Amino acid sequence: MNKLDGENSNKRERNVMYALMSFVVILWGIGFTVVKFTLETLDPLSVLFYRYLIVFCLLVIYKKIKVGGGFIKKEDIPLYIVCAIVGDIIYFYSEYTAMDYLPVSLISIILTLTPMLSVVTERVLYKTKTSLKAVIGIIICVVGVALIIGVDFEVLLQGRLIGYILAFVCVFTYNVWNFMTASLHEKYDTITLMLNQMFCVIILLLPYAIYNLPEASEVTSTLVWQMVFLAVINSGFSFFVTARALHILGPTTTTLFANFLPVTTTIFGWLILNETISPVQMLGGIIVILSGYIVIKEKGKSERIIFNKKR
Repeated sequence: MNKLDGENSNKRERNVMYALMSFVVILWGIGFTVVKFTLETLDPLSVLFYRYLIVFCLLVIYKKIKVGGGFIKKEDIPLYIVCAIVGDIIYFYSEYTAMDYLPVSLISIILTLTPMLSVVTERVLYKTKTSLKAVIGIIICVVGVALIIGVDFEVLLQGRLIGYILAFVCVFTYNVWNFMTASLHEKYDTITLMLNQMFCVIILLLPYAIYNLPEASEVTSTLVWQMVFLAVINSGFSFFVTARALHILGPTTTTLFANFLPVTTTIFGWLILNETISPVQMLGGIIVILSGYIVIKEKGKSERIIFNKKR
């Protein structure tokens, strides 16, 4: 293969990944609405348990065939358990419960604050330099969030405040989980790390899931297909596409796709759930998305500079 053929092949591969990641963002938006329906039958922790149980069984087969190797090391069990509690159980319980109080579109907008909190945390804990553009992006983002919450000021005490608090808990716990798992990424491949954490979640939630088994009449074909979608498509397929995108497109570009989740979530929340948000909140969401784009791009530049210095 000559150089031109290689460049064309790489370009086609990148274009395919752009298309697949766009499709994944659509699936994530649909996933929010599907979860909303499953919560009519199952409680948040039960949804998480069955979702992870299905994905875990599929990933174990994949690991045995494609990856091989061992699983969890004894000395890492305590850290995995804490990560499972913080990054999965508390995170998803908060996210799913927030759906009782907020439209899914507003929840997804708040979740886009995650990379911005990461930048602030790195600045505070590790004295990482932050570019002026990133600082401006974070300030603008705060303005966007203020617009979103400010519109709801009159109804905050009627329940929406709880929803916003739970959404912010998700942002916080994800960042805590992200920093806690940094050392684990050096010891385990992505598949093994994911399997180990899922296993801990399943074991921790098993007694709860048994105690809260749904009635036989509640286990309809619709519920089964909803759980299969959330597990196989929304989690499994999306995970493999994202993992491949990280390799081909890089972490910054891949993360940028997730930043546009509020767009698809808002569309499907409106089409399927009949949820609406005010024009001012929509403006605030656009501000949050654009400022998040700036922060992620700037973070990507700083990470490339650090990487090149290490080389």
